[in-house]
Amino acid sequence: MLKISPEARISPLADIEDSVRGSVIEIAGGVVIDSFVKIKPAGGPGDVRIAEGTTINAGCVIYTGNGVTIGRNCAVAANCTFASVNHEYADPDRPIVEQRFMPSRGGIVVEDDVWIGANTVILDGAVLGRGCVVGAGSVVRGRLAPFSINVGSPTRVVGMRRIAPRKATA
Repeated sequence: MLKISPEARISPLADIEDSVRGSVIEIAGGVVIDSFVKIKPAGGPGDVRIAEGTTINAGCVIYTGNGVTIGRNCAVAANCTFASVNHEYADPDRPIVEQRFMPSRGGIVVEDDVWIGANTVILDGAVLGRGCVVGAGSVVRGRLAPFSINVGSPTRVVGMRRIAPRKATA
């Protein structure tokens, strides 16, 4: 089921497929979906929810799989892949495509105010903490700490965003 706010800006060149299995794809107001973004129900019954003020740039692919939640005011650069599903492959006597999918690792959760660099791949079970940054070309699996700066394949922490102290009011 598609639930797209009339205040969302979606390029006519984006491709958002409706689910035949009942997955919900929900896009809030103020979301920008650029050209050649693909949201595809595949690999599981998970929902995709994209919150207010988030931008998904050109060429990104989001598979519903075990679910993808993207918080408020996130910036997703071009050509990122959200792969919230994994193929089974253990039986060498059967083609991989006949082995279906592995159990869920929890889907993908991107908390508020996250910046994801171009060509990043985010895997099932990843949780990107509030305010974190992911460098271009990274592979994300597991949990990234809030306000951390992460790069690499797999990602490693290379710094922390500085949180400015609050000014006292008179």
